[in-house]
Amino acid sequence: MAKAKPNKQKGFKTYIKWFWILFGSGVLFMLLIFLLASWGVFGTMPTFEHLENPNTNLATEIISSDNQTLGKFYLDDNRTPVSYDELPQNLVHALVATEDARYYEHSGIDARGTVRAVAFLGTRGGASTISQQLSKLLFTKKPSGGLGRIIQKVKEWVIAIRLERQYTKEEIVQMYLNLYDFNYNADGIRSAARIYFGKEPSELRTEESAVLVGMLKNSSLYNPIRREELVLNRRNTVLAQMAKYDYISEAEKDSLQQLEMDINFNPESHREGLATYFRMYLQRFLNRWIEKNPKPDGEKYNIYLDGLKVYTTVDSRMQQNAEDAVQEHMKRLQAEFFHQNTPDRNPTAPFLDISKGAIDTIMRQAMKRSARWRSMARAGKSVEEIKKSFHEKAEMTVFDWNSDSFEKDTVMTPIDSIRYYKTFLRTAMMSMEPQTGHVKAWVGGVDYKHFQYDNVIQGARQAGSTFKPFVYAAAIDQLRYSPCDSLPDNQYCIEPLKHGNPEAWCPKNSDGKYSGENLTLKKALANSINTITAQLIDKVGPGSVANIAKNMGLTREIPEVPSIALGTPDFNVYEMVGAYGTFANQGVYVKPVMVTRIEDKNGTVLYEYVPETKDVLSKDVAYAMVNLMEGVTQFGSGGRLRHSFAKNQSVYKEIITGYPYELTNPIAGKTGTTQNQSDGWFMGMVPNLVTGVWVGGEDRSIHFSRLAYGQGASMALPIWALYMKMNYENEDLYVSKEAFEEPEEMSINVDCTKVLQEIQEELDTEDDIDDIGF
Repeated sequence: MAKAKPNKQKGFKTYIKWFWILFGSGVLFMLLIFLLASWGVFGTMPTFEHLENPNTNLATEIISSDNQTLGKFYLDDNRTPVSYDELPQNLVHALVATEDARYYEHSGIDARGTVRAVAFLGTRGGASTISQQLSKLLFTKKPSGGLGRIIQKVKEWVIAIRLERQYTKEEIVQMYLNLYDFNYNADGIRSAARIYFGKEPSELRTEESAVLVGMLKNSSLYNPIRREELVLNRRNTVLAQMAKYDYISEAEKDSLQQLEMDINFNPESHREGLATYFRMYLQRFLNRWIEKNPKPDGEKYNIYLDGLKVYTTVDSRMQQNAEDAVQEHMKRLQAEFFHQNTPDRNPTAPFLDISKGAIDTIMRQAMKRSARWRSMARAGKSVEEIKKSFHEKAEMTVFDWNSDSFEKDTVMTPIDSIRYYKTFLRTAMMSMEPQTGHVKAWVGGVDYKHFQYDNVIQGARQAGSTFKPFVYAAAIDQLRYSPCDSLPDNQYCIEPLKHGNPEAWCPKNSDGKYSGENLTLKKALANSINTITAQLIDKVGPGSVANIAKNMGLTREIPEVPSIALGTPDFNVYEMVGAYGTFANQGVYVKPVMVTRIEDKNGTVLYEYVPETKDVLSKDVAYAMVNLMEGVTQFGSGGRLRHSFAKNQSVYKEIITGYPYELTNPIAGKTGTTQNQSDGWFMGMVPNLVTGVWVGGEDRSIHFSRLAYGQGASMALPIWALYMKMNYENEDLYVSKEAFEEPEEMSINVDCTKVLQEIQEELDTEDDIDDIGF
């Protein structure tokens, strides 16, 4: 029995030896695996290029004049990195508390967490550290099979250790949050904060940070737009973790957990968000710019990947006001248009006063311009096959003013959808600072997602009476007329062949009547008296008017014939606003500018604009024109900006929101209405802001039947009024309420009270003076 003890002792030592042999072999094996992985034996390791140079594959950012992001251009990654200093501490604390409590203690791999995960098979939490999660983001393909997952996990460990050696803890947190995909094009924490909460990361509250950190577990599963309750519970879990590790108190946790999730969803896509039409214009501008301005190595800039910063003149607050004004008025105006264009009231709706053959031609042309026609033609389909497809019903989402999202799902044929979209009135609006040419707001239509034609700069329509100020300007400039000078309101004809006109031209006033009175130029322009405008263009000649208009930025063809006096040429809102800016800027034309500076991802300035200006009118002529157009808003067609018109009040209540507007500050402007009410214009000016608005149908045959509804004062002016009232409510915008600056040496009389006094002395009757007016 005594000899058995050495055998037991020997056997125990053998077990111990083999234990250490196996343990050591396991350690050596793991070290070998890690070494082989680092050498790339198990496949190429992802590089740190995306981390070492995080400014690769970056979205181009569009920045407003008030330093807000208007939008971005990107392909796959809507990413704009932020520095660690721009991250709120509550976000970092939520991240560490939830994802890696010992983050500041380990060197890439949490040994305790790993042992716990293995011992409990992951039921008590995983073992991935923040460094490991960052390394995982470097793998673009998911592993296939169990072995593949094991190999990738080993690679993640290797990369995590390398990350910890190469970067600080703060840099790793920064890179992880900048790289993570939060869904809905929310690539990185900055996009996520903007898309889900409408703010910058630094502005996130604790409960908002908790939502985003909760999404890190699985952003598709924890989707705050589709799974609100699940995300709310996950957010509260994050808040509990923050309390557990003393980042917030228990009282704070309890209070925050009671709050509802205040998701402010702002999707950032090319068809949604603020200033969509302007951003699409900007895309074309940048594409032209990069063709002429290559990189130092000769390669072209890529607006979707190179992380350019484009600084624009648009003010996000004024842009929002403009879009709100358009939406508020157009929704109401459209409702009235629908009311007047029911099949009972108008069998050819939405077209008016044209034949069936003309309507068929419009519809055929619209079919051939459609994306469906182009795509089927490229696919080799015959014309008959394409036409047939337009008459087959299909599910589609269409625009709808009455829906909260302005969309509705329906079933209709493509040809019916074309007719449906033609029923909607279109609009355009641009606002500019005349002294600098800086465009402050740009609205090209009612909804870019469904109406992508930009009526600010792509569209051109007859200017109507908004062209008359160029005729008056030529007369004042060349003949030294005064706003107080008068001409008779009688039928006036320009003889055949005079001014190149092939036949006699005898324009009528809009109401077909002639007062026979002598009207001051101020009263004549205020009430758009055609006979007075005809006399003026006859005196100065169409060539002089066309020359002044071109010098003021109207680049489209202007025929040198007398009829241009009534606004027969086509112009777009962009050109008209620039031209009117000349009047407000004391006769100096400044070309509208939208981009002030372009920088590359490193902040190097690549482009800075140089103002384009031209002296067109003398200061006194420009001021006389402003004085003339002030009459439009004092007692002319724009007078409803200040007071109501009882005889038409019922009409205005139906279609005009906020009327009467009761604006009291000095305003110069001009309304415009074209034949059959096809186009409604209003050009409005205060000393430091010129704004133009156009409203009309896609086709000229789509219009109101009555002038009361279809004139510029009813269709376009209300948008200007609502926009300006919103601007004035925000004193930080500094939109002027002051009078226009009068030149020190004013050689043209603009004080028409003197004229009235002289007339009073001659007539010596108050009644006769009232009949003359101004």
